Amino acid sequence: MWTDYLKAFLVGGALCALGQVLIDRTKLTPARILTCYVVLGVVLHAVGVYAPLIEWAGAGASVPLTGFGSTLAKGVEKAVAEKGFLGAFTGGLTASAGGIAAAIFFGYLALQAQGEKMIHQYRRFPHRTVVNSMAITPQPRR
Repeated sequence: MWTDYLKAFLVGGALCALGQVLIDRTKLTPARILTCYVVLGVVLHAVGVYAPLIEWAGAGASVPLTGFGSTLAKGVEKAVAEKGFLGAFTGGLTASAGGIAAAIFFGYLALQAQGEKMIHQYRRFPHRTVVNSMAITPQPRR
């Protein structure tokens, strides 16, 4: 049991640490890193590497964004086998619908819990946009 926790922690922590290194050491934006992680999950699933990693590391491999990419690829693969070409467009959304719905629902709950604070902060500093707990001041236009 403890070894399962340790494996999940090590794999998930390594993926997160790699993302942090990419943010700190490169000029890649967080959005590009997010996209790279999802695409990496799709590619690793396509070559057959990610499924054994999920079996070994559990949530440490399935929860990060690479796991989302793997879920999309798995859904597309299954839908194409069942529905043909049309499955390439519907399979990913069908496979990940539960996770997407949960993200929207819990995001709404968080907004309800912290909404007044966020609105007050925006009204106090209207010239700033709050992203990832950092106030970013827009650059003046030339």
